Amino acid sequence: MSAKSKKIAVLLGGLSKEREVSLRSGAAVAKALKARGHDVVEIDVGRDLPEKLKASGAAVAFLALHGRYGEDGAVQGLLEVMGIPYTGAGPLASAVCMDKVLAKKVLVSEMGASILTPKWQVVKRGDVGAIHELPLPLVVKPNREGSTIGISIVREEKDFKAALEEALKLDETVLIEEFIEGIETTVSVLNGRALPVIEIVPKSGFYDFTSKYTKGMTDYIVPARIPDGVRDRLQKTSEAAWKVLGLAGFARLDFILRKDAAYFLEANTIPGMTETSLVPKAAAAAGLSFEDLCEDVLKGAALKI
Repeated sequence: MSAKSKKIAVLLGGLSKEREVSLRSGAAVAKALKARGHDVVEIDVGRDLPEKLKASGAAVAFLALHGRYGEDGAVQGLLEVMGIPYTGAGPLASAVCMDKVLAKKVLVSEMGASILTPKWQVVKRGDVGAIHELPLPLVVKPNREGSTIGISIVREEKDFKAALEEALKLDETVLIEEFIEGIETTVSVLNGRALPVIEIVPKSGFYDFTSKYTKGMTDYIVPARIPDGVRDRLQKTSEAAWKVLGLAGFARLDFILRKDAAYFLEANTIPGMTETSLVPKAAAAAGLSFEDLCEDVLKGAALKI
């Protein structure tokens, strides 16, 4: 059976707070694959996903899900049990990267001094009288949310408690990081190869959900305005982290640059594929059209266990 004779299920939507973004990502991917002659069915993911997959007759799944129950290993595990090859990272790598604290620990443990990350502490729901051990300013974020949902930059002591409470509404574990003032960058990695580095310049000064997904709210500069040596190190670090984390298909790693030092923030195992998304921009800078990008990711679909 040829690749184009296999029915492809594009999994989109889902149950997370990033549902609307996922619907846009999935629609764009489905359109691109259809343009390349693939037999595509779009499946809005819910608790009835097994039944929908069986009814669709799909032989391969392209994951365009973001957040919990899609990017955290849950759907990947289901697809392993059902024997349906899928794009992206497997259950373990997905779960590790969804947990920002665990991803940091794995990379620091395995890569040592070759990777930096902001100093951090963890607060759990139920910790009585939780205080921050790091000096202001701080970044407070839910440990397992994406798209900057629930994130706050705390510059004054009076704002810390509200930021912590907001993050705890979304996750029982909250990550508190030192705030690194610098250049925000991201490195997309496609099948183990780093694409051109993108510099992110939000017009509001803060790359929050609105800045990410509203056209014109952020300037994306590719290639990033950084020295060649810094760019090369950033790409090599990203490729090394990709291997350590056990990633597959495509992923995006976010960093803050302060002078010549790059501080790792997090890894996204199913990056956005909307009109404002970063991976398509990096792919275009490397000479890959959006359809090329989707085809390359699709070719890597496989069972990972």
